[in-house]
Amino acid sequence: MENFIETTNPYTNTKIKKYKIQNSKDVLLKLQFADNTFLKWKETAISKRINHFESLALLLKKKKRELSELMSIEMGKPINQSVAEIEKCIKLIDFYCINAEHFLADEIIKTDAQESFISYDPLGVILAIMPWNYPFWQVFRFAVPTIMVGNTALLKHASNVTGCALAIESLFKEAGF
Repeated sequence: MENFIETTNPYTNTKIKKYKIQNSKDVLLKLQFADNTFLKWKETAISKRINHFESLALLLKKKKRELSELMSIEMGKPINQSVAEIEKCIKLIDFYCINAEHFLADEIIKTDAQESFISYDPLGVILAIMPWNYPFWQVFRFAVPTIMVGNTALLKHASNVTGCALAIESLFKEAGF
């Protein structure tokens, strides 16, 4: 028996779409894929990671209206607030693209030891469980620095914004992640 999530426009109470819920096997496959991807991604040069994020920012700019309308339909947010949320995500990506190399650079520190330094290493697959109220911003403020440092990420989004979650997944894939 398959289970479904049905999204509803909270403003009009109109049914939007029905989505199949992933079962345990689906989730396990995604976890394995994320772990395998992590082993490669952590070795990817920061410059290449930045290139992917620059592509992602361009896609957000290109699809801003479409994504904003989806957000407004799924959660009832006024369109001007949805547009602002997408623009904020673009600014976040731009910030990390400009600063990531500096933020992630090893730092030599002075101690009594012969050599001491701080190094920022990725941890692995990071799970995010996100609320509905900022369906793009909440995800991007987590995902951009998490993935930029070399981790992979899995998202369990709020069920009432399933379309936004799938749109985010599609954006990342289209950007080459």
